[in-house]
Amino acid sequence: MNNNMDSIITRRQSREVKVGNVIIGGNNPIVVQSMTNTDTMDTMAIVEQTMRMVEQGCQMVRITASEEKTANNLYNIKNELVKRGCDVPLVADIHFNPKAAEISASLVEKIRINPGNYVDRKWKEGFSDKDYEDILKRAQDNISPLIDICKKHNTAIRIGVNHGSISERIVYRYGNTPLAMAESAMEFLRMFNEMDFLNIVVSMKASNVKVMNQANLILVEKMKEVNMSLPLHLGVTEAGNGEDGRIKSICGIGSLLAQGIGDTIRVSLTEKPENEIPVAKLLANAFSDIYEGKEIEQDAVATREIADSARLLLDDKIDVDSFYLEDEELTKNILQATGKKVFKAEFIACPSCGRTKYDIQSALEKVKEKCFQLKGLKIAVMGCIVNGPGEMADADYGYIGCGNGKVNLYRQGHLIHSSVEEENAINLLISMIKEDGKWVEQQ
Repeated sequence: MNNNMDSIITRRQSREVKVGNVIIGGNNPIVVQSMTNTDTMDTMAIVEQTMRMVEQGCQMVRITASEEKTANNLYNIKNELVKRGCDVPLVADIHFNPKAAEISASLVEKIRINPGNYVDRKWKEGFSDKDYEDILKRAQDNISPLIDICKKHNTAIRIGVNHGSISERIVYRYGNTPLAMAESAMEFLRMFNEMDFLNIVVSMKASNVKVMNQANLILVEKMKEVNMSLPLHLGVTEAGNGEDGRIKSICGIGSLLAQGIGDTIRVSLTEKPENEIPVAKLLANAFSDIYEGKEIEQDAVATREIADSARLLLDDKIDVDSFYLEDEELTKNILQATGKKVFKAEFIACPSCGRTKYDIQSALEKVKEKCFQLKGLKIAVMGCIVNGPGEMADADYGYIGCGNGKVNLYRQGHLIHSSVEEENAINLLISMIKEDGKWVEQQ
């Protein structure tokens, strides 16, 4: 297959955002980042994991700060890293707790907030124009103290929109769509712009490569319309593990980098966080011609070919039936990752974080081992309730850890069995699939 680009690609110009000693956007190289998955209250475990990630080339480390106590412990984590001579910028991951965001903003270089969780997670059926105005006014009032702290401490903010956790209010107006994701971010961007705060990075993430791709393209156009040029953080959530997770991430992130879109990246694998870094670095190196004016290194050429193929497939510029690479298995994996053809079961799995209360890596391996032969089925293996139920909305079955060695099992997004003992969960999942007549014995 001829993968030549149909035009010369130039990098999308974005403003620079300084995060500690790292600059995202502008003419700076792609920044590689990842996230810890140990308990934020276990200072030494977080520090040791952070050091391993940095040794692999991670330039920014995100840490869960879901409560006030975990936000406060960022102080101890930061101090211990400094003692060890590590000045990697830290990012606090906030979901539901504005107070945790305010504490974190004075301690670390960047915080990440999700509009879908941060403003109005639950509301009501139906929203009038006045409802929208009232909600956004309250949101601006509530977020104003955070902006003041960020201005005082030169703290950056990532507005991180996840397809699995768009607010009901946004979904009511725009549907559960890439457009809804972009609109969710634009509400906050307009709000922050009014408060004269643009030290912002934006992300549009989904477990579905096509949704992630479209949401970012829509957001770029919407920002252009209002003369905004904020840097973009790219990632495919819940990509899974192994070869499948890597190909899915390369297809999603690479399809945008191949258009000069994206300034910082995170490859999300259900593995040790340090395993994500080599894949992300390969992706960054695969686009050194666009981003750094340098020749692509030989070990990144294959990665570039996958990304270029994904871009052309997602843009419908390749006939699916005639698409092929020399490696037949790789061809199938790219077609499956981009949603163009189905060859096997798909496993949606989060990389885990400090909120995860069970061994999701082992759980994913167990589910894959028992269910890999179920061609066409989507099975989600998730670590917690934050994005899990939403990201598995289009999955046939869901396997979500709920703490204390228990698992919740879902069918088509509906909870069927709650608090199942983990040792019994896989057999009960198989029983559900058999009840639905979708089970196929392994050959």
